Amino acid sequence: MKGFKKKLDTKVCISCGRPFQWRKKWEKDWQKVKYCSNKCKKNK
Repeated sequence: MKGFKKKLDTKVCISCGRPFQWRKKWEKDWQKVKYCSNKCKKNK
């Protein structure tokens, strides 16, 4: 189906508090992801 978007899982970054969505690069370890970006990861 063209134009169909699947609802992606969402989490809240523990550093900045902003919500972020599942990304393909996190497919294998989505349960362990806590930060929305490398910048937030560095600023724990």
